[in-house]
Amino acid sequence: MSMNSQFNASLQSAQSLTQISPRSPRLGGDRYDIIIAGGGLAGLSLAIHLINSPLRNRSILIVDRAAKDRDDRTWSFWTDRPTLFDSIVYRAWDQLRLANDDLEQIIDLHRYRYKTIRSIDFYQYARQQLAARPNVTFTQGVVEQIEDDVDAVRVTVDGQPIWGQWTFDSTFTRAEVKPDAHYHHLKMHFRGWEIETPQPRFDPRSATFLDFRTPQQGSMRFFYVLPFSEQRALIEYTLFSTTALHHDEYESALTAYLKNKWGLADYHIAHEEGGVIPITDQPYPRRIGQHVMTIGTKAGRIKPTTGFAFRRIQGDSAAIVQSLLKHDQPFEVPPDSRRYRRYDALLLEIMERHGEEISSIFTTLFKRNPIERVLRFLDEAGSPLENLQLIATMPPKRFLQAMVQLAVR
Repeated sequence: MSMNSQFNASLQSAQSLTQISPRSPRLGGDRYDIIIAGGGLAGLSLAIHLINSPLRNRSILIVDRAAKDRDDRTWSFWTDRPTLFDSIVYRAWDQLRLANDDLEQIIDLHRYRYKTIRSIDFYQYARQQLAARPNVTFTQGVVEQIEDDVDAVRVTVDGQPIWGQWTFDSTFTRAEVKPDAHYHHLKMHFRGWEIETPQPRFDPRSATFLDFRTPQQGSMRFFYVLPFSEQRALIEYTLFSTTALHHDEYESALTAYLKNKWGLADYHIAHEEGGVIPITDQPYPRRIGQHVMTIGTKAGRIKPTTGFAFRRIQGDSAAIVQSLLKHDQPFEVPPDSRRYRRYDALLLEIMERHGEEISSIFTTLFKRNPIERVLRFLDEAGSPLENLQLIATMPPKRFLQAMVQLAVR
């Protein structure tokens, strides 16, 4: 089939989707084809994918409690292909640097690039693109309830009912998660400083991906450094553990790292960011109603063993759009790979029990494998043969122990 034929078939499928006209007297209240609960990374990404598809004319409502006018985080990802957000990439690198107390590696990414997008740039870009579409509406408010009806879904926002054909829910709260003891539950928590130095101190060609040269204290701890110029960089302290730290502990670790590993005492903190992200291999439901689907963190789109989410969310958004086009419903998305879920569970088992050993495991992973094989593994895109080749380079003792412990769990 030609590309034009494929597009026409997709367009006909899009036009066959059930239409809900505004203010239908049968149900009352405002109504939309698509309601997106939560206007963060997942919600705005889905909306951008929708307006860049044959579904571009569907009526879309995006609801968020916040104005999204703060630069509250930074998203990084590697890729070997264009994305919808290349125009707002803040910085890209073709080398990654890894270090622990015994080894330092500079790795050429070959066809890949490691890219960073600032959240404020993403929010502004997405809102500008969406605001230019007359069929897209934003509202600021609290999503209080999402309820299925016979042929639609009712979303209550600040006490007011709004109706939609489909609702995509990214309003994640930790309180609604009921941890299952059969799975692992950790926190990825971080604190970062974007600093400026009076003299050139950074190499803008290489991003420090993992620097384990900090006391591990029984949990996986590392720094990453994103050099934006020779005198400006984001330094982030990240941990995987069951509990977060006190504010002063992050500050002390950052100060010590800059002094002891970079010889820096004179610098200006231009920007700060931080947060806590739930890390688990517990599966989250995708379909939570006849017309309701989860996205983002609420859908388990964070990679459990790395905390990366940006590209996974883009892939999920594209899959949802394709499901709507081909099946007139959003739920026909690829299931999570059982094979990779098992790998995640093994590594989380080691993180939970022997977090201080993750440094040597990751160092070995990158040292003994081609970078393309490692990145495909982390992207859950490697073949079974590639996976076996990679696993064969890992120290076997802890993984065999983890397999036994998982069987008991």
